[in-house]
Amino acid sequence: MQQPFALLPTGSIKASGWLLRQLQIQAGGLGGHLDEFWPILGPDSGWLGGKGESWEDGPYFLDGLVPLAWQLDSPKLKAKAMRFIDWTLDHPWENGMFGPRSNDDWWPRMVMLKVLTQYHELTGDPRVVPLMTRYFHYQLQALPARPLRDWGRMRWQDELISVLWLYQRTRDAALLELAHLLKQQGYDWQSMFAHFPFTEKTDADALRKQAGGSDAFMEDLGLQVYGVNIAQALKASPVWSVASGSGTDRDAVHHQLSMLDTYHGLPNGMFSADEHLAGRSPSQGTELCTVVETMFSLEVALAITGDAALGDRLERIAFNALPGALTDDMWAHQYNQQSNQVECSLHRQPWTTDGPESNLFGLEPNFRCCTANFHQGWPKFANSLWMATAEQGLAAMGYAPCTVTTVVRAVPLVVEQVSDYPFRQTVSITLRPHRAVAFPLRLRIPAWSQGTRIAVNGAPVETTPGFTTIDRIWAPGDTVEVTFNAAVKIEHGYNGALSFTRGALVYAFPIGENWVVWRKRAPTNDWQVYPGSRWNIGIKPDVPVTVSEHPVGERPFAGAAAAVRLAMQGRYVPAWKASEGSADPVPAHAESSTDESVQSITLVPYAGAKLRITAFPSLG
Repeated sequence: MQQPFALLPTGSIKASGWLLRQLQIQAGGLGGHLDEFWPILGPDSGWLGGKGESWEDGPYFLDGLVPLAWQLDSPKLKAKAMRFIDWTLDHPWENGMFGPRSNDDWWPRMVMLKVLTQYHELTGDPRVVPLMTRYFHYQLQALPARPLRDWGRMRWQDELISVLWLYQRTRDAALLELAHLLKQQGYDWQSMFAHFPFTEKTDADALRKQAGGSDAFMEDLGLQVYGVNIAQALKASPVWSVASGSGTDRDAVHHQLSMLDTYHGLPNGMFSADEHLAGRSPSQGTELCTVVETMFSLEVALAITGDAALGDRLERIAFNALPGALTDDMWAHQYNQQSNQVECSLHRQPWTTDGPESNLFGLEPNFRCCTANFHQGWPKFANSLWMATAEQGLAAMGYAPCTVTTVVRAVPLVVEQVSDYPFRQTVSITLRPHRAVAFPLRLRIPAWSQGTRIAVNGAPVETTPGFTTIDRIWAPGDTVEVTFNAAVKIEHGYNGALSFTRGALVYAFPIGENWVVWRKRAPTNDWQVYPGSRWNIGIKPDVPVTVSEHPVGERPFAGAAAAVRLAMQGRYVPAWKASEGSADPVPAHAESSTDESVQSITLVPYAGAKLRITAFPSLG
């Protein structure tokens, strides 16, 4: 089925401005150095022919390293990636399988296939298509006897993307047969969400009781409510619709997101899952893998559905939840982040099933998957900022500074997008086609921006909700100026809690931070972070808010030099306390003590406060 948009080939979009600085920070942190000291990615990796880790970690790391290396055009990072890619492409199995010979698990190869498709788009390496073709033909014959199981069964849609990618290039009918077999053997996410049973915080004991002592059933139930699986599943129905041709399949993602918002939604745009679905309390956590996999699913679903609202959600997650789980230098990350995060220390509450290290900042807190997997977040976001349209035009799907190099209607075209969005609300787009060419330019209009203004070469253009289309002859040097209207909005959440947004940014009350090294992990550390100031503040729902803008720093999301600040007043709520290092659920009917005076407070962008309150008790 034809889709309204299509991702441009990896490498078509180059970050600039603050987004380029963010990618450089990633390369200067764990993203560019992890393989130098983390044994999992060292010389003994199974994905280098060694006897070490041979499952998902190598492919996970490459899924971010490859687009990062080519985004920055870094010979050093490219060389790191090529060691793994060359080994993978040069050591196929005789039967068509590829990867380490110590296992034949379908799941890690699903991730490596995503790596290879990006790599092929970047380089055109002639080894990729034959290897993928042989592998898919082998898998088509092998799956009836060795069907998808556990992780592969839950994540079949991630392979389907690669199958359809190859089909678009080779038109091999066997690939469509494989697509249907993957769907047949894969978990039916669409049916699960249609009758969504997981409406409360996951109770592991209750799941065990439901499983009736069956380990297999217990594992299957656990995989259904595991956050990362659900994040990856958000693309399942849209991707399958490309093969099925069904509008019902394509649009099912909207109901799925609605279910997650209704029962597990959080102010930062994510849903709770620590490790499993955890309800709406802003003290519950969200795993970093869940964040980046949700982003990728939304990037894919946005292209297939053409629904601008998915772009709104993608930006909220990218500009808040993604940097919120990382130190400003990207040398440490959390496994779980909390919207109301008052302490990062060793504690077992309030997680559904995760361990006591879960919200520490460090090398591999709780479990190592996020250490390898978080790197895809920023590079893939950059690669999804612009897309091709079904009408042979071009569309701005997200806003951040970048340069696009592509071909539209046989005419080479460079588009330069200059902006400090989301910290500012103006975007300047300059088009430089090789010669004048007519095509439709589509601009996503965020739903929060009422009264967006657009001008082409200074002449106003009428805007429409969702996407505004400008169909004209574009000459070299034509400019499009977009000005969004980002008013401060108050959102009501769990127990009536108040959260503040302005445009794509969510705002939080920063708590004083005392960082303590818990464990040295040279060249990085594992950190505990303790509060250095009071945090239990409540706010009236009719509070006046003053906005101030400041320079966007070298570290764009750093709270010490926040680019935008919201000033308002609140009162402390002494009855709202913390237990085991975690804020109690936001009180539904908060009352501030008469002994507490009115406080002037400043909120900063969510990611700038590593200890923070994002959901505030509503004061009567």
